[in-house]
Amino acid sequence: MLNIGILGAGGIAALSHLPEIAEVPGLRVTHICGRREGRLRLLCERFAVPRYSTSWRDLLEDPALDAVIVALPHPLHAEAGLAVLEQGLHLFMQKPLCTTLAEADQLLAASEARPQQVVYCRPSFSAVVYAMRRLLAAGAIGTISGALARHSHGGPEVYYAEVSDSFDEPRMTEDLWFYDADNAGGGALIDMGVYAIANIVALLGEVEAVSARMSTVAKPTALEDSATLILEMADGALATAETGWCDPARSSYLRVHGTAGKLQQVGDEIAYIRPGSYEREWATPITETISPPAAPNQHGEWLRCIKRGEQPALSNLWTARHIMEIMLAAVESNQQGRRVAVHSQPRALLPAL
Repeated sequence: MLNIGILGAGGIAALSHLPEIAEVPGLRVTHICGRREGRLRLLCERFAVPRYSTSWRDLLEDPALDAVIVALPHPLHAEAGLAVLEQGLHLFMQKPLCTTLAEADQLLAASEARPQQVVYCRPSFSAVVYAMRRLLAAGAIGTISGALARHSHGGPEVYYAEVSDSFDEPRMTEDLWFYDADNAGGGALIDMGVYAIANIVALLGEVEAVSARMSTVAKPTALEDSATLILEMADGALATAETGWCDPARSSYLRVHGTAGKLQQVGDEIAYIRPGSYEREWATPITETISPPAAPNQHGEWLRCIKRGEQPALSNLWTARHIMEIMLAAVESNQQGRRVAVHSQPRALLPAL
């Protein structure tokens, strides 16, 4: 049984990590840290967590810990992640990895110096993404020509309404740190766009350059609440990643096009669409529905990697660093009105088939 500590007692811990870990045999949360004692006591009671602290540095010094989840606000990710690695513990990093390339490189260097410690980096990937990878590798749609991914919702205030309700607290109507341009580390792009970019990288691989436009459409912030990126892939394909905080109906799209068909996510299934004819433009396409087997719980995958002594196949630090560079290149592209090169590479630690 591995003893898990969680740094951060906010919504992501309450609504994701704690309930998911409760479903994984072999993992148990024994420590949790946060700023608000009321929340800490509630989570300890609700999920049978025996210990809490208001200092994450004090928590890390407990020798009973085996692994730690960093679920703090974005600008604190790198500092806490480095401290976890320095303590000799396995690490689970909430997205985004960090907010600067210097921080990403520090984390990468710290991890590579300690290869026995497993680092799992969100975003995790769905069963649909893994099944699409297999189909693409098998040539199901021919040569890949393009892709579209979008991940967006109604903004931090929608998220915080659910968080407040989960803690039986009054609704937050102001002082949302996500909107603080001086301290948040980025806007909708690093909050939600990271999912769209990650899916494209998982399916199409390396991004060589980015062109991006961002805007603040409706939210009370100097940060972007909407963004569109054109990603130039290493193999010549073009992909579009979209995101935003102005979509209360919520969107999660994923589609890949090729010379012999396309794959489109439809909920938990894949629409595999092939040409009805190569000689008649309006011929009815042939559509097959594919239902992939369930993907492992992200915490279960982390545990599996720890037991095997291997880094995650896709949700690894090298890929997270590549995604971080793509997002920072998008910010630069938007500011300077030009195409920006990306110099890192993702690392998929499993065969595509």
